[in-house]
Amino acid sequence: MELELKKLPYQFSICKLSHISDIDLEKEFFFVGKTDEELSLVCKTEDVPGKVIDRDDAWRGFRIQGVLEFSLIGILSKITAILAENKIGIFAVSTFNTDYILVKEENFDKALKVLEAAGYVIA
Repeated sequence: MELELKKLPYQFSICKLSHISDIDLEKEFFFVGKTDEELSLVCKTEDVPGKVIDRDDAWRGFRIQGVLEFSLIGILSKITAILAENKIGIFAVSTFNTDYILVKEENFDKALKVLEAAGYVIA
């Protein structure tokens, strides 16, 4: 199965927040994770809220194009294994439809190059 990876044209930040009310839910692109231990936000760097506990900037990302069926096995693990073999760390986020993979900006071009060499189509 040939998979297409779509480069996202944004710089991302990963943030730790104290209150969900600090997040502007009208923004175009963000991910929120809330557990009993923390509240995390991944968003475009330009959209980082004014109040954050901590943040890590300089992330770039791509998504697996299309809608991935829940019955598909190993899609994300194959991509992360290729990146791990090339010493590229990731931050992954999954939605109902697909997976998003973020890598530090200095590794972005290398990540796309090794994935393309492994047979992924980069768009």
